[in-house]
Amino acid sequence: QRQFVESGGGLVQPGGSLRLSCVASGFTLENYGIGWFRQAPGKEREAVSCMLRSGDTSYRSSVKGRFTIIRDNAKNTVYLQMNSLKPDDTAVYYCGAEILGLVGSVCRTLDFNSWGQGTQVTVSS
Repeated sequence: QRQFVESGGGLVQPGGSLRLSCVASGFTLENYGIGWFRQAPGKEREAVSCMLRSGDTSYRSSVKGRFTIIRDNAKNTVYLQMNSLKPDDTAVYYCGAEILGLVGSVCRTLDFNSWGQGTQVTVSS
């Protein structure tokens, strides 16, 4: 069974940094597209950044230049380096795996599954 375990969240002041980790178990991460998503209270889950099986890497516009997605196949882990954090970044962050067999996948929740339990990121002074 494919599973992710996210960690690294916490409380940080605006302008600060966090590095989230997502360890995959039950499958080899290298063979999958992976993505980071987030869900704020009262809002739908949204894509933050993805590395698709097609080779494409994408970021939502509001995090470009601040967040970096990093894959470490040797550790079966994907990271999200978050710099210059803003209060609007406050959310529970999840990682997911691209659904196998989909054609033309894009970075959106509909094309991903195997969600972890999430890790809370709170940006506040």
